[in-house]
Amino acid sequence: MTHSRLIPIAAVLALLAPPRHAYRFTIEYFTFDAKGTFLQKQRIAGDYSSGEPGDDVRWTHVTLATAASLAGGYGAAEPQQYMEGFSYSPARERLFTPEFFKGFPATATQAKNLVWDTFMLETFAQDLPKVKAASPYHMPSWAVPLAGAGVFKNTDIQLSWLGLVDRNKQECALVHYEAFFNTVDLQLPGIQLVGRSDYWGDIWVALATGDIEYATLAEEVAGELRLASQPAPQNVNIVRKGAFERIRD
Repeated sequence: MTHSRLIPIAAVLALLAPPRHAYRFTIEYFTFDAKGTFLQKQRIAGDYSSGEPGDDVRWTHVTLATAASLAGGYGAAEPQQYMEGFSYSPARERLFTPEFFKGFPATATQAKNLVWDTFMLETFAQDLPKVKAASPYHMPSWAVPLAGAGVFKNTDIQLSWLGLVDRNKQECALVHYEAFFNTVDLQLPGIQLVGRSDYWGDIWVALATGDIEYATLAEEVAGELRLASQPAPQNVNIVRKGAFERIRD
């Protein structure tokens, strides 16, 4: 086969391939002490692409920025090279094993959360047919293993139907999710965080395709932080705010 014939064949295969959907996921972390004094904030952001259900997904352009002022701007966004081109099949039985993140730094919790939070949002969207207008749908709760770094125990995840709205020129089902009074035990090298987590948000799901058009995430974690470098533990309060947004051409 000549090189000249490879080009049109490749073009045909590209047309036959399932379309990939692109998203930008941005999450901010705000840390306070027990008295409400601001300590620091961080922002992690990355591009996520997916195809049809069961296909591999991919992360690119993941960056992490830090700031020491609540109202001030962030410092330089540092590329997280270990996530560049990170690709996998989003299967629940794989995402929470230590081997899955073998190329990640041990303390890359924000990056791991990008993966887990995306999986969570897509799982909620897939459960849309179970959500009725009359009453919330209670999802089966389970203790989430944090890839060898502890356990997150969900107490009661609820999905509630809010109605039909337009987003990105798509008719969407708007669904609210919430899970209160969960517990977290996070153990990293030299760090342990034990406390309570409450999280909630909204998801816009296109009726025609079942794709997420937009989603929000909010979480508050209150707990005790132990650092190997400090003699006494400290009480901390961590607030997370995130947006998962479809990128369209």
